[in-house]
Amino acid sequence: MKKNNLLLLMLTLVIVLAGCSVTTKEDAQQQNQQDPAAETPADNTAVDIELLGMSANESDLNIIRDQLSKNGFNVKLNLQPDYGSYKAQQDAGNFDIALSSWTTVTGNPDYAVRSLFKTGGDYSIMSDEEVDRLIDEAATQTPEEAVETYRQLEQRLVTDKAYIAPLYISLKSQAFNKEVLDPSSVRLSKSRSLPWEEVDFNDTSKRATEPLILSQANSELTSLDPIKGNDGSINIINTNMNVRLINLTDDDKITSEGSLSYNHAIGEGNYDYYFILRDDINFARINNKQAEDSGERVGADDVIFSMNRAKDKDSVPDHRTYTLHEHINTVEAVTDLSELENTKVSGSSESIKDALEKGLSTKISALVSDKNQANSSEGKYQVIKLTTTEPFPQVLNYLAHQSAGIVSKQQVEKINTYDINNFDINKDIPYGDQRSVTEGDGYNNTLYASGPYILSYKNDYEAVFYKNPGYMSGTEHEPRIEQINVRFIKDAESTLSALRSGEIHLYYGVPETRYDVVQSDSKLELTTIESNAVSYLLFNTKNRDVANSDDLRKAVLYSINQDEILAYYSNNKIKAYSTVSPIVKTGNELVADPAKVQEFLNAYKASK
Repeated sequence: MKKNNLLLLMLTLVIVLAGCSVTTKEDAQQQNQQDPAAETPADNTAVDIELLGMSANESDLNIIRDQLSKNGFNVKLNLQPDYGSYKAQQDAGNFDIALSSWTTVTGNPDYAVRSLFKTGGDYSIMSDEEVDRLIDEAATQTPEEAVETYRQLEQRLVTDKAYIAPLYISLKSQAFNKEVLDPSSVRLSKSRSLPWEEVDFNDTSKRATEPLILSQANSELTSLDPIKGNDGSINIINTNMNVRLINLTDDDKITSEGSLSYNHAIGEGNYDYYFILRDDINFARINNKQAEDSGERVGADDVIFSMNRAKDKDSVPDHRTYTLHEHINTVEAVTDLSELENTKVSGSSESIKDALEKGLSTKISALVSDKNQANSSEGKYQVIKLTTTEPFPQVLNYLAHQSAGIVSKQQVEKINTYDINNFDINKDIPYGDQRSVTEGDGYNNTLYASGPYILSYKNDYEAVFYKNPGYMSGTEHEPRIEQINVRFIKDAESTLSALRSGEIHLYYGVPETRYDVVQSDSKLELTTIESNAVSYLLFNTKNRDVANSDDLRKAVLYSINQDEILAYYSNNKIKAYSTVSPIVKTGNELVADPAKVQEFLNAYKASK
């Protein structure tokens, strides 16, 4: 009996204790006050984001879309068929993020950032005083000093503000038919475009009878005026149509080889840059669709005219490259020989005259102002002095850029008679407008080419170029092949098929995913090097939430998994942190972080 009473007592105690643990309404309210998250469920609503790109980059766009989608974004893909329509959408602001790319074709890090990210830059859609300051500071420093400044610039550009989200560095590649082309004549340079004048057939008897057939995706050419185009549609073309004061070697060193100058030298203080000009280049022109020597020599007056218009934002409508040349102060012809004799080379006791005379068969006996009086065999030369606004040796890299191509002063002034303040694109046809070289009623080719080739005409199928008969005749730089045809083939697979079938001879820019196809074809040769080309996501900086929210941009940034992208390309891509990554190794690296994505997305949602 006592045992049963004890069990009953214990059961009663359990029931009482259980009743004490029941949560009352007051308890619930108090608990919610202590833990606000308990009364506000997590917001898992996907955030809308519009991704702009071209169909040629569809694989990249799909990878990015998937990465964003699994991190809490609802991605709208704005896919455009070509660069023209892509650029129109970008200019209209119809995107949150745009798949962009940039190739530093000058080999110097300043070019990798100045046009893109500095306030007022040719391609910049952003303005940040700290970014501007760091760009200008790095430009004046030695390469060793600049590493830390560029590291800070990347921190501001990517880590702190997320103005861009880096993707990868590409390899530079080309494949060609080695049964048709002489492999030793086909160069692949880190920055410089393919020099057409050096390419040759194995059978040299074909030089005058068969065209070299190349390809490119873009059939709409921005402009054949070198200062008005700076994109994939025109860079290689303008590089081969207009000679420059200076060139780059295959590994991005400054050289006078194959340029308008025999030699160049930097004066004391790094303000003055001297160039002694060749006298064996004439402008080519087109007559009845054939190239002919215009009889006009490329000289100092053309250099002065070209450099002054290159640096002047208002020299032409839609000037796209003026910020590359903003460090040019003055450009003039030197006519006093004593200046060359009395000025020392920077960091040396050597005179500018001695430096300019190196390798010349005839030393300088006189300096002439009239280009037609220059005669190197008699020692009569023209010398250009370019003075910068501050000590800035990187100016030489910019002078190697296609936008520094030399045009004919006489011809450009003859064509560009419009009033720049009242320019009407519908009725005014400026120098280099592609309408003037397109077959049809508007065809009226007024080009004067200072480079090894001149464009005769184009249509939707191809552009046809002819050798400049007045370009360095009898030298190693004289163009080998008489005619070059550039076929317009929009997609990579069709271009690769054209190469394999013999329709084209060389494919510049083979996708990394198709290297194996080239390597399996015994008649083809593939060459690759690490390039200065970087792909990245550019954020809209106007009229969209991403323009105003650092948190939203950072959520996108930390969604990007570069390892996944590299794996898709069989590790034939290289990790990037900014557009300077191929040139300056700062040590910065982007690591995908889903936890940070959610942190920044939650902060963005809470701020709305």
